[in-house]
Amino acid sequence: MNERPDVLNNHAIRLAANGNFDDAIACLERAVILDKDNYLLWFNMGITYRDAGNMAGAQKALETAFRLNPENMEVVETLAHVCMVQKKLNDASRVCEFGLDQNELNPKMWNMMGVINFQKGDYLEASDCFERAISLNAFDQDALYNLRDTYLELGNKDAAAECSRRLNELGVK
Repeated sequence: MNERPDVLNNHAIRLAANGNFDDAIACLERAVILDKDNYLLWFNMGITYRDAGNMAGAQKALETAFRLNPENMEVVETLAHVCMVQKKLNDASRVCEFGLDQNELNPKMWNMMGVINFQKGDYLEASDCFERAISLNAFDQDALYNLRDTYLELGNKDAAAECSRRLNELGVK
């Protein structure tokens, strides 16, 4: 059989969608042997490792995808998120800073930077990041939730109430 990376990738996606992560990863490992410079294969491997709960494997695969295609914001965002989930906050910050250098108008990246700062306990910086995310996308429910929680940490109950009011306007409880 003549294996092709695209066929292996598509098969891996179907396997992962059905929860068969081990076989999906095996397909992707074979695919990257055949085409080691294809960032999408590495990205999909990172997603599959992440979904399987293997964050270290996810980070390693996503770092390779990032090295191969640092301009892809989906790769940047996913790598930053995986670092953050592992509490590798300095790594996550560096990846977010890189992403914001590429596109300072990315509300997802500002929200993630806010979450990182919140986890570090830097609530003022977190609130600045969440406010920036909301200024770029006034309907960003995650950023509104996060900003509300940050305002509560800062003791700013009026501002937290305003966030709750806006969430209610969006139909969110």
